Amino acid sequence: MHPKTGGPRAARRRHRHERHGDVRIDDYHWLRQREDPAVVAYLEAENAYVEERLGHTTERQHALFDEIKGRIKQDDVSVPYREGTHSYYYRYEDGLEYRIYCRTPVHPGRPSDSESGVTPVEHVTLDVNAVARGHEYCDVGAVGVSPNERLLAYAIDTVGRRLYDIRVRDLETGAALSDVIPDVTGNFVWANDDQTIVYTKQDPTTLRSYQVLRHRLGDDAATDERLFQEDDETFTCGVGKSRSRRYILIGTYQTLTSEYHVLDAERPDGPPHVFLPRETGHEYHIDHYRDRFYVRSNKSAQNFCLLETPSSTGSEPDLDDIARSGDPDRWRTVVAHRDDVLIETFELFRDHLVIQERADGLVRLRITPWNGDHSHDVEFPDPTYEAYIDAHNKISDTAILRFGYSSLTTPASEYDYDMRTRKRTLLKREEVLGGFDTNDYRAERVVATAADGTAVPISLVSRRDTPRDGTSPLLLYGYGSYGLSMDAGFRSPRLSLLDRGFVFAIAHVRGGQELGRRWYDDGKLGRKRNTFIDFIACAEHLVDKRYTTPDRLFAMGGSAGGLLMGAVMNLRPDLFHGVVAQVPFVDVLTTMLDESIPLTTGEYDEWGNPDQRESYEYIKSYSPYDNVVAGAYPHLLVMTGLHDSQVQYWEPAKWVAKLRAVKTDDHLLLFKTNMEAGHGGASGRYQRYRETALQYAFLLELAGR
Repeated sequence: MHPKTGGPRAARRRHRHERHGDVRIDDYHWLRQREDPAVVAYLEAENAYVEERLGHTTERQHALFDEIKGRIKQDDVSVPYREGTHSYYYRYEDGLEYRIYCRTPVHPGRPSDSESGVTPVEHVTLDVNAVARGHEYCDVGAVGVSPNERLLAYAIDTVGRRLYDIRVRDLETGAALSDVIPDVTGNFVWANDDQTIVYTKQDPTTLRSYQVLRHRLGDDAATDERLFQEDDETFTCGVGKSRSRRYILIGTYQTLTSEYHVLDAERPDGPPHVFLPRETGHEYHIDHYRDRFYVRSNKSAQNFCLLETPSSTGSEPDLDDIARSGDPDRWRTVVAHRDDVLIETFELFRDHLVIQERADGLVRLRITPWNGDHSHDVEFPDPTYEAYIDAHNKISDTAILRFGYSSLTTPASEYDYDMRTRKRTLLKREEVLGGFDTNDYRAERVVATAADGTAVPISLVSRRDTPRDGTSPLLLYGYGSYGLSMDAGFRSPRLSLLDRGFVFAIAHVRGGQELGRRWYDDGKLGRKRNTFIDFIACAEHLVDKRYTTPDRLFAMGGSAGGLLMGAVMNLRPDLFHGVVAQVPFVDVLTTMLDESIPLTTGEYDEWGNPDQRESYEYIKSYSPYDNVVAGAYPHLLVMTGLHDSQVQYWEPAKWVAKLRAVKTDDHLLLFKTNMEAGHGGASGRYQRYRETALQYAFLLELAGR
């Protein structure tokens, strides 16, 4: 036990790391041995200590869980979307954890069932509750119906390690086919022959997706033919299908470079052909619609531009078409590069092009008619929000765009938008039970100034009656890696904090892409420290403006956001009263030196390759585990999953063990391992909220609320 704070003391077993003449002694390296009974015993002892120290909050945790669950409509139904001759949706039944996937027939040219007064005939395509029976964990990855709509393929992981089995069932008879494709990524597409599944497979050790194979129904999966293999260990690959449904697209990509190969979906037994060979630093994404490819490219365009290729010469694809399409000298600009606008993605319709772009830190959906009429943006009412092109825009021959929207005060909403008349129709808004009223809350966007003069946006939400005199507790959330933008969307569990007087804030720090590609470039590699100074600047700004005080200020982040938590704790432990670190990436240097660990080799362009001395020294300068020192730290709750494939459980385990050994304060240091889950925590609709309830109980206890 720690002399001041108690808690398990992990045994110290000296392990020596040496690189570039630098020696690091790691006393807790042994915690990597997942099968070692001593490791399991230590993790279980830490779990028991959490129960001991937070046991008096058990009733509150139950109450918080019931409160969070009570806001969720138990028998909810998603908005149906049309694909082929059916309308697809999923629903939940009262008390059940998992989705039930369904469809109903659609008869073109006839009134809908609802218009004719006929009750639609529902057909359950996949009941995940049945699939999950007998498993503590269950995640269904891709779910795909064959082009003739008779067969359903789905990927299932019952461990949490991102190793999926692809299974197939006949939707007309309900029978399961004998086909099982084991231990793959869960990323797959159907070819147009209704008999071939093209899928990706990962390296069994590193879990890097590096192979693309094709499976013909009825064949033994062990004999599946390999279509593509990515031998560069810094790349990972995936498969998708073009808008035209004419091609299967094989993408292989790393942080800075991408390459596509194209397979004829009508002739999946043929070879794929490279679209444009990779060139270091060139990222591109392709889609195909009607008779040409569209290319989103950052070639001499930091924020990307959109181009189109020459039209096909015939009705059938051939090598000459691919060669002509992949010649950049023949591409035509559709949307030019702009220094202040980032093109994120696009969707192709018969009469309209839709661009999802980002300007001034906010998403815009820009509609451009192909006939040359003026473009316009879909308007959004809130000062800070999230918006996106819905993934279920399956039909191109339409003037209706489906998009999603929410804000810190507006629950998740789905709209159909008529691109001709500009009329929007609200199809569904998340129903938040328990008396929620959006008018009880206020959202705003403010700007902090980092130490180097950079303006950093912050999104905030609180109840309207929450005081702004420094007496309110505030939870500041951050991420800031991989160019992933943290948009200000609605999350109903957050109301449990807001209704108890918390302010919630998101720091849009560098390393994300909120302010364009430059924002990302300024927060990675040799400029990674900008992420940390931005977060600290946001915290200081919120204290200066009397939103809170350091003894009421809390921070939270997960995965690479957990790295952010560890770094700012080392840099400014005095600034935060408590921290929640979820599956934190805190042993950065050791991990990036170990090519056997999942994700390592593919992330050299994010963090740097420490085999190079300059990168080694820079990573070591901020890696949280390597910079723990004797001193006072904030109260800390750390959470992980034993089967996490992205941030291995031993990173937070080592970090906690080292902190417990050297920290000098009597603040809480709690470490909870979900022994049945992976990176995403518990599966199921409700079980994940037990972990949320634990985190909230920890925060509320420290805030005296």
